[in-house]
Amino acid sequence: MSTQRLTRVNELLRREIGAILFQIMTEASFDLSAVTVTHVVTSPSLRHARVLVSIRDHQDEREKMLSMLRRHRREIQDRINRDLTLKYTPRLTFELDTSLERGDHILDVLAEIDETNADHDHEAEESQSV
Repeated sequence: MSTQRLTRVNELLRREIGAILFQIMTEASFDLSAVTVTHVVTSPSLRHARVLVSIRDHQDEREKMLSMLRRHRREIQDRINRDLTLKYTPRLTFELDTSLERGDHILDVLAEIDETNADHDHEAEESQSV
């Protein structure tokens, strides 16, 4: 299968899984607003797909929320099979994606460095003008 087609399948599955989650994740303890399907990585055979999800905040409840997603795996696959026309419906595995948090942390550190540099520049200008 071509890389371009596999990329399109991954994106299609990512969007579809995100939409399906809104329909089936109705448990009160599951904060759907905190969950983002960030990537789907499908095998070239289309038989397996890793679904990477980011869960914002909820550090103490992440494993519980991931477990709930895994419990609904079969229902999500059935919906994909019903709604999409693919050669095979991939077997989904859900994994936690922390790349967004790492990116946010790096941006916070860079902002802190910028603030520190701005403070030093301001102090240097004041000492030169005196």
